[in-house]
Amino acid sequence: MAFRMASARREPSWFNGAVPSFGTSDARLLIVGLAPGLKGANRTGRPFTGDFAGDLLYGTLLSFGFAEGNYDGRPDDGLTLRDCMITNAVRCVPPENKPTPEEAKTCRRFLVARIASLRQVQVILALGRVAHEQTIAALELKQSAHPFAHGARHDLGHSRVMFDSFHCSRYNTNTRRLTPAMFHAVFTSIRTQLGSS
Repeated sequence: MAFRMASARREPSWFNGAVPSFGTSDARLLIVGLAPGLKGANRTGRPFTGDFAGDLLYGTLLSFGFAEGNYDGRPDDGLTLRDCMITNAVRCVPPENKPTPEEAKTCRRFLVARIASLRQVQVILALGRVAHEQTIAALELKQSAHPFAHGARHDLGHSRVMFDSFHCSRYNTNTRRLTPAMFHAVFTSIRTQLGSS
């Protein structure tokens, strides 16, 4: 809270709040990220908008038919999502983009509510270990039965599955921990799971 308020004083024109989910309520795909980036969603008010992670994520969504329009890093760029919703495990920007366990636990009720609201969701994509662990906790499943691994597929029951990917952050892509090809491979699996658009 103190970090977010300091950001609001420093940059009063930024969004500086709990970033809402973005997408369609009838989505079959839910993407769960970590938290709003300081100069990304915390600035723009839309998940993954205005930073490098959004460039890779939205470009991939456009390629796989989960988005329409043009992504220009602005919430008013006209981009829309198709059959997809994006949310974050932690709703407000944390210091150094590293939410504490307490922050993640505090925000979990919002993730629980978001998942419950998506009656048609069939696939959840967790971007990174924290998003994975928070999603498993929100669904009240055992972490040990669903270990995080890039490209892993987890049966969640109730005709739902979860795929894991390393987070599409600049750090992960610069270090080649995650390449565009690796990210696209996960989306190929998701598209196969859901069928054609």
